[in-house]
Amino acid sequence: MPKILHISDLHFGPHYVPEAGEALQHIAPSLEADAVVVSGDFSQRAQRRQFEHARRFIDRLPSVPRLLIPGNHDVPLYRVAERLLKPHALYCELIHPELNPVLTLDGVVLAGIDSTSPRQAISNGRIHRGQLERCAQIFAKVPPQTTRIVVAHHHFAPGPDYLHDRTMPRARRAIECFVDLGVEMILGGHLHRSYIGNSLDFFPGTHRDRGIIIVQCGTTTSSRGRGRERNENTFNLIDVSPYLLTVTHYMYFEAQGRFAPISEHRFPRMGRPFDSADLTPSPPSPPSAS
Repeated sequence: MPKILHISDLHFGPHYVPEAGEALQHIAPSLEADAVVVSGDFSQRAQRRQFEHARRFIDRLPSVPRLLIPGNHDVPLYRVAERLLKPHALYCELIHPELNPVLTLDGVVLAGIDSTSPRQAISNGRIHRGQLERCAQIFAKVPPQTTRIVVAHHHFAPGPDYLHDRTMPRARRAIECFVDLGVEMILGGHLHRSYIGNSLDFFPGTHRDRGIIIVQCGTTTSSRGRGRERNENTFNLIDVSPYLLTVTHYMYFEAQGRFAPISEHRFPRMGRPFDSADLTPSPPSPPSAS
């Protein structure tokens, strides 16, 4: 079963941290991921040069299948005419031609959703009914045992801390739809800090036994971390097995100049108890002091 490298909020431009970027390039091959997910904000101001730098960076990552989606910083903010008439033109030219891509792996289907809303909401995004209907069509074609994952830049649930994030309008509608579709995990970014939890922590849900694992990635390569990840850089590695979904959270340690795992989160697959799961993965190694 596949492993997925989840990075986000690269922010190429004045806030990009070259040392963190090079540390990610150094560790990425050793993770042996089967796919790379980038959940938006490749650039800081949707400028051609910033996208070109981001494109070169992505091309240097291991040559595995990728799912790339835009973030709100990937549409022009101050170039108003461009934002209204052709907001994703540079993104589609230089990063990826599709805004709502789909990636199929061995036993896993990831549905990307473009949550940017250049003409309505610059910051906190939107998910439209048509996008939910498209997800339903995608997941209706896969076998029942397939792991179903949704990727969007904006968050469906607020971070569990003091910053009091605004969620997307009608986020609960989207979560309820995803629960009905058998989605097991949502990958996102935007908050510039990580958290790993469950949709039932925020929304009561109509199926109390079918919450969705929420996996937020902080900013992987910029200085714009927030909250407890202020000035920190992070990414996630998701390991999918028949019984478990395991999320290993990595942080960049400036003194050592490298990323290292700092926590591991294991969830039984939907409808399975832990006593059926293979609980043998080794714990993360602490960062070296050398």
